[in-house]
Order: sequence, then C-alpha cells, then structure tokens
Amino acid sequence: MRIKPFRGIRPPKDLVEQVSSRPYDVLNSEEARAEAACNEKSLYHIIKPEINFAPGTDEHDPRVYDAAVEQFKLFKEKGWLVQDTEEKYYVYAQTILEKGKGLENATGAVLSGEKEKTQYGLVVGAWVDDYLEGRIKKHELTRRDKEEDRMKHVRVLNANMEPVFFAYPHRDDLDAIVAEVTKGEPEYDFVAAPEGFRHTFWIIDNPATIKKITEIFAQIPAMYIADGHHRSAAAARVGAELKGQRDKAQSTKEPEYEFFMAVCFPDNQLNIIDYNRVVKDLNGLTEEEFLKALEEDFEISEYRNIEISNDLSAVKPKGLHNFSLYLGGKWYSLTAKEGRYDDADPIGVLDVTISSNLILDKILGIKDLRSDKRIDFVGGIRGLGELQRRVDSGEMKMALALYPVTMQQIIDIADSGNIMPPKTTWFEPKLRSGLVIHELE
Repeated sequence: MRIKPFRGIRPPKDLVEQVSSRPYDVLNSEEARAEAACNEKSLYHIIKPEINFAPGTDEHDPRVYDAAVEQFKLFKEKGWLVQDTEEKYYVYAQTILEKGKGLENATGAVLSGEKEKTQYGLVVGAWVDDYLEGRIKKHELTRRDKEEDRMKHVRVLNANMEPVFFAYPHRDDLDAIVAEVTKGEPEYDFVAAPEGFRHTFWIIDNPATIKKITEIFAQIPAMYIADGHHRSAAAARVGAELKGQRDKAQSTKEPEYEFFMAVCFPDNQLNIIDYNRVVKDLNGLTEEEFLKALEEDFEISEYRNIEISNDLSAVKPKGLHNFSLYLGGKWYSLTAKEGRYDDADPIGVLDVTISSNLILDKILGIKDLRSDKRIDFVGGIRGLGELQRRVDSGEMKMALALYPVTMQQIIDIADSGNIMPPKTTWFEPKLRSGLVIHELE
C-alpha cells in the first residue's frame, strides 16, 4: 500500500472538544443543529452546513455548499483550525470505557459486554490509485446520490474534512511503533459527548519513524474499508478528477490530491457489533403461525423470565447461526438447522443472509432490505432493550437480534470480490471528525 504523511489542519488543543463532532452521516440535520446550538466552533457548521439555514432547508441547495466554504474559511481565520507546518502521521486511539465509571455511551449500553478496550489507528494519506485499482477493498455497495453529495463537499472545500476507516492485516512492527509513540504525551485526550467514548491523539513528526511507517505499509498487499464506503468513493473520484485535470510535470512535489485521509487500524483490534432488525408486521400471520413457520428451518426455544437479567445479556445470540427473536412480550432463541445454509459460500454463511432468506423473505415477504418500508435496522450500540422497546410500544411487531460478523468474514468477502448484504456491519466507536483535516492542495 502506498501512503504518505500530510500537513494536517487541526484545532488548537484547548478547542478540540468544541470543534470536533460526530460523523456527518450518523445524525440528521435537526440533531446536528441541536448539538451545535450555542457553539459556533462546532465542525457541524462545515460538514452539516444546512444547520446554518432555517430548518427544512435542502441540504443539497447550492447555498448550503457555499456556506461550508465560508465556514471553513472562517474557522481558519479565527484560528479554530490551524495547519501543521510539516508533513506528519498521527496516531488516533479510541477507548470504550468500562461500565460503572459514569462514562457509558448515551444509551447506557456497553459494547458486547466489553470492559475498557482501546484500538489504535494510524492517520495517513491513502493513495487514490490503490482504491481505484482494488487494493483498498470494499465490502458494501454505494449509492451514487450519496457519492455525489460527498464529492461536491470535497470539491468545494478542496479538502477531506472527515477521515475514512480502514483495517489492515495486523503487523507486530507497526504495533511496536504505535506503542512507542503512545508512551508520549498526547496532543488531545478527551471523552466526547454524547456517546461517551474516549479519544486520544498523538503526533508523529520524527522523520525516521515517518519513513519506517511508509516503508512498512508498502509491504502490505491490501487494506479494507471498515466504515466510510461513500466517503472513500467520493474522495477517490475527486482525486482522480483532479489528477486528470492537472499536469503533474508542473511540480516536482507529489500532488496532495492523489491521496485522501484515512485512519488505518490493525484488524485484530477492531470491534464489530451486531446490526439488528425490527419488522412492522407478520405478513398476515398470527404469532402462533409465525412461530410454527420458523420451525421448518430453526430449532426454537423460549427464554423463561428467570433466565433474563435486567440488561438482557442472557438473551443475546450465543454464536454464529443463533438468533434472538422478540415477539409478543417474549424472547426466543432460534438456531438455524444444518443444511439450511452453505458454509463454503462466504455470503451464504452470513447470518444476515440466513435470516434474510429463511425469515424475512421466505416467511415475511421482505425481499429488498434497502427499500422495504416494513423493516428497520438498529445498531447494537443501542442494546437489546431498544429492540424490546420498539416492539412493546406497538411501533413494530417483532425484533430479530443477530450475532456480529467477524473481521475475518469481511476480509474473506472483500478478497473474493463479493459484496455483503445491506445493513451487515456496525463498527463502534465511530471516528470523531475534526481532530485532523487533509487539504488537497
């Protein structure tokens, strides 16, 4: 893989908590407007620029993109964002904090029962051609309208405002470098509201260390997009456009627009959590008929109330091909029978495929997860209590909890050139935006 250091644009240490934000695509305009209320320094003014207008303003209005440019300029003029004078790499650590310390995420959930856990990523400039030629591998389809929106954003700002999230096959030599860097004093170290994860950030400015990191990455044959498929596609396409428009011979320096910003984590550190389903009706079946239909393909057992603890941990799926169903105020364990899936098929063996084929399509008549209005998806960060709440409220009829996919499954699918079904992976914590920005020129 070809990577390079870059002159990051970053907030001063004392402003990082005011400037940084959640990613643009994890909240809607009204939520961003509320989070940025009374905070003129919030990055939402740039990455969700519709909040600078009256509620209801179309986020794709040309005035909205113009406002992003004006806000970016203002942030630099005010000194809320300042560019480093030399090219650097950065280390970005995310920590899931132990439950009971008063620092759980906003829902009170703890990821997969984890106690304190940290993952360490290297912030780099990733080469556009590695994406275009398939060495940066994807496992999801992208929508052209979302790509176009992010492309406009990159074009008008001439910058990658938010990083993409990559995984690479872990290496002991890179782990050792990161371990040494993180012994030093971090540039940033804070717990972000409202999600309650800790974010820590170090600067790598030693030329020998920078050279060594670049050389090690050159030995890595592939990287994998964990989160940010639309941002990756948009950044690469803009880079390719600029490359086609400009004459590299005009400068002896490697063009910055041939690279886009990524945070690269070793694959053995990443935390993938469940991505669950809630459905509005049973396709005309009674609860008893639905359970009877499930018996053809699943072993079913009901959880007794005495087995269910207050945090519902007892009813979490126990492993691959085991599902938890909430229906009629009761939790059930469903285990797919042998012969109902193909272990040799990297797509067919996925629990999202099994549940889609044998439950959602076969019994409930839900064939297109992207467009059917009868189904919704709930990230495991919200806990099983959110599934139970949505059914008990009457909004939904049933909920299905899935066991998380593994990083190895993602790698196998990406390596085989296949694409995962919709709504398969949920990575947490999400990358914090605004810790560093990559300008294209």
